[in-house]
Amino acid sequence: MAGFPRYAIYYASACSSPLDRFGAQLLGYDAWTGEELPFPEAVVQTAPDWRKLTTDPRKYGFHATLKPPFALANGKTETALLFDCRQFAMAGRRIPVIRPRVDCISGFIAIIPAERSGELDLLAKDCVSAFDHFRAELSEQERARRNPEELTPRQLNYLDRWGYPYVMEEYRFHMTLTGRLDQTRRPPVQRMLHERFSATGIENIEIDRISLFRQDDVDARFRIIGDWPLCAA
Repeated sequence: MAGFPRYAIYYASACSSPLDRFGAQLLGYDAWTGEELPFPEAVVQTAPDWRKLTTDPRKYGFHATLKPPFALANGKTETALLFDCRQFAMAGRRIPVIRPRVDCISGFIAIIPAERSGELDLLAKDCVSAFDHFRAELSEQERARRNPEELTPRQLNYLDRWGYPYVMEEYRFHMTLTGRLDQTRRPPVQRMLHERFSATGIENIEIDRISLFRQDDVDARFRIIGDWPLCAA
């Protein structure tokens, strides 16, 4: 069983920004405040089982992963992690900017970059490596839950080295909007989410901050406990 609390370093859009409200309302959960939110009425009319379709991403809040969830290693503290997050954000870097689109990734619907961004890949890579000394090693049970027999050799190496298989060259930025959907459900849900996202007028997303999320126990949702704008080089 994973140790708790667990932490994760995510990109979360600035509190109350149009992107933040778009995602939080669709998931029915505000990771900034921990509050339940009502789903947009038009969404529920289109998909009456919307609460079920969003069960998995609601637990994590609206975000894009930079450093996947981890328990603290022995001797590491939340205070030290907060300090290092602030120091990381203060280091000058080029701020990634993506052109977003709503698409299907591994069976779920998410906001993803229309084109790959080397600056974004570098930010994620730096987050994985810079904070890894805070991460407790995976237990055998945790490793087994990743189905290592189904991973490629590189993914298996990353699982053992970094505690997660989809990092470094395997990383794909995504801001999840649904759980995995049956193939027949994906097209209408994707169309609906594409139309709603287009209506926001968001044409570009600056990945301009990092946020520290915490999950207190296995049944708890992740909440934001710290947020730092990235300093531009």
